[in-house]
Amino acid sequence: MIDLLALTAERDAPAADDLARCVHCGLCLENCPTYLETGKETESPRGRIHLIQALQEGRIEATGAFTQHIDRCLVCRACEAVCPSGVPFGRIMEAARADLKERREPVWTNRFTYWLLFKKLLPNRRRLRALASGLRWYQRSGLQHAVRASGVLASLPATLGQMERSMPSLPDHFFEAEGHFLPALGPARYRVGFFSGCVMPLAYGPVHEATIRVLRRNGCDVVVPRVQACCGALNVHSGERMMARELARRNVRAFLDLDVDYVVVNSAGCGSTLKEYAELLAGDPLWREWAERFGSRVRDVSELLVDLPFQQGLGPVRRRVTLQESCHLVHAQRVKAPPRALLAAIPELELVDMAHPDNCCGSAGIYSFAQPELSNQILDTRMAEVRATSADLIVTSNPGCMLQLQAGLERTGQRVEVRHLIEVLDWSYQSGTGQPPSGRASL
Repeated sequence: MIDLLALTAERDAPAADDLARCVHCGLCLENCPTYLETGKETESPRGRIHLIQALQEGRIEATGAFTQHIDRCLVCRACEAVCPSGVPFGRIMEAARADLKERREPVWTNRFTYWLLFKKLLPNRRRLRALASGLRWYQRSGLQHAVRASGVLASLPATLGQMERSMPSLPDHFFEAEGHFLPALGPARYRVGFFSGCVMPLAYGPVHEATIRVLRRNGCDVVVPRVQACCGALNVHSGERMMARELARRNVRAFLDLDVDYVVVNSAGCGSTLKEYAELLAGDPLWREWAERFGSRVRDVSELLVDLPFQQGLGPVRRRVTLQESCHLVHAQRVKAPPRALLAAIPELELVDMAHPDNCCGSAGIYSFAQPELSNQILDTRMAEVRATSADLIVTSNPGCMLQLQAGLERTGQRVEVRHLIEVLDWSYQSGTGQPPSGRASL
């Protein structure tokens, strides 16, 4: 058993060795969404690294302008995929934001928002569920329609208005499988732990159900630990490390105590953070060792299915599809081929690529709420590329991307559907057994 009392209080700042790896060659520029939208060097990876180095060396101060340049980074990590020097830009930015929080006292409204979101809501499943139940009533009762028709959203602060407009249509039921053991359909090949996260069970419960059906069909005994917690991704990306470390320890213990072959996740942002727990817990040698063991078992569901390999018996899905490659899957986890392999195996599905399928959609956790103007600029570029494909379905692998893309389709009036990759694979399996490809099946 793992001792949860083995805690440390690490001081966060970007490592000098990480910063020194940047040779300022500029190959990152044409892959950086914020640089492409603004054309400013300070909104590029090498520009931000230069600013962070200057702050660490005491040559500049953490002014409001400095903070804005750091906050406007999506941390999509597209720069990492093309960097010849292997600069760990995501690690640099996460440490820089944590350092900035210690250097600058936030205004009381920001401090309250951080406390509420990162310490009281996301780590607490009961509170999240109560909030989701209230939001579902708001949507179903007709109140949301009345609020939107009244025009009152225009008078709200931009962040609140953006949050309301981006709210997903919550499903009729939430994901209820925590604490369950769900045996493979047929001979068991692996015992896997399923990571359900915090928001996904409430906003996208049907995606979780489809994931478990597909895993069971492919010979996996599925265990869903009840004591698991939020992955901490939003905390880490926003510079809040104390609660992120506590959440990491909870999850490491929850899954290692089960002794599963793999930890399966269907959210790209969660998967990226889970795989990098060892970096988050690097200040504690014992927890770092456990986190490395845990991270070595984490697999995106598409990654695991392709490695199995996945079972045949797929039926036709007659859709014209374009793939939005989620940043934290393709850039952070470097998982690019598996989603395409799954789509290619589905009969009669037509895949038509956007001009830049691996460019960020502008979601980036809470970025679309914190930086709505720049987020919408980036989103509009995505929507133009989607329109050019004439696709009737966008497939992606992250809940934030699903939210953002749906909002973009509504902004631009495109009659296109957004679905998680695993839902489309589940449709195909259902189609192969004669079930309606969009119908709900049992776990």
